[in-house]
Amino acid sequence: MPSPIAVEVVLSTGEREQLESWARRGKSAQALAQRSRIVLAAAEGLKNTEISERLSLDHTTVRKWRSRFAEQRLDGLLDEPRPGRPRTISDAQVEEVIVKTLESTPKDATHWSTRSMAAEVGLSQSAVSRIWRAFGLQPHRTETWKLSKDPQFVAKVRDVVGLYLNPPERAVVLCVDEKSQIQALDRTAPILPMLPGTPERATHDYKRSGTSSLYAALDISTGKVISSLHARHRAVEFKKFLGTLENEVPAELDVHLILDNSSTHKTPTIQRWLAAHPRFVLHFTPTSSSWLNLVERFFGKLTDKAIRRGVFHSVPELIAAIGDYLDATNTDPQPFTWTATADSILQKVRRGRVTLEAINN
Repeated sequence: MPSPIAVEVVLSTGEREQLESWARRGKSAQALAQRSRIVLAAAEGLKNTEISERLSLDHTTVRKWRSRFAEQRLDGLLDEPRPGRPRTISDAQVEEVIVKTLESTPKDATHWSTRSMAAEVGLSQSAVSRIWRAFGLQPHRTETWKLSKDPQFVAKVRDVVGLYLNPPERAVVLCVDEKSQIQALDRTAPILPMLPGTPERATHDYKRSGTSSLYAALDISTGKVISSLHARHRAVEFKKFLGTLENEVPAELDVHLILDNSSTHKTPTIQRWLAAHPRFVLHFTPTSSSWLNLVERFFGKLTDKAIRRGVFHSVPELIAAIGDYLDATNTDPQPFTWTATADSILQKVRRGRVTLEAINN
């Protein structure tokens, strides 16, 4: 049981100077500053209750640090080492991992793995993994990019993005493209179904049963898709698809088409058709910039959900699967939301060009 009589505190000159220094701390080590004030007040001869009232502290807190100072002097006011394993990796080792990751490659590979880096720097694989996660490094990942060389890039970006963010009144904006040469692929053996602990398994090889080409027009306001399937993708088929759009879109609305620079979109036949149908206005994306066309998002979902893992014994089966997906899409359409402004896109492209020029120089 603790003694009811407060321990007398007598300070040496050095102890008083150190305690006064700790007590003056305004921001850091506030716990240590508070303990120092307790001991200094005790050295004035104050009782524990008087100290607790002066410093607005609990009586047991005052008694604890007064007694600890009496037993261990200044060392008693310091925090004890926290439990847990002490740090074993130095800042220099962390820096070495980061520099090697960013500025070098292993002799036998194009990029570092946790194992190869661990062997290189003498750390464990888990240590390298923790360092990479802390600094957002992923050597195993790579992304593709391409800067358009279209001389009208800026004007085309502003034109297309303007349609997304501020579509015209009494008009429909359609993102148009063709997904050509969709293959009807049949596996050489039946697919083994998924089981607990085992994923679905399919043979790596397949049999080709023909192809089909899909023309699609995505309505940016509703998410609905107007489509048609053809055996080939020429200007003839594109003209037929324009006729489909002419029939599907109400006659009182103008039609703005966003599409790429494919030669099939610019033939004399297509030009004559457009001249005869003045409500159709074409807006071309810049070259090498298919990402500006929202219908590519639809094609990506179609591939992931209906084609990539499908098994088709014939082209009619492929067409039926695509038709089912289109029906489901138009039953509950979900429009894509475009948020990037033209200025933000152009600023990104400018940064990319600066980076590329710096690397080349």
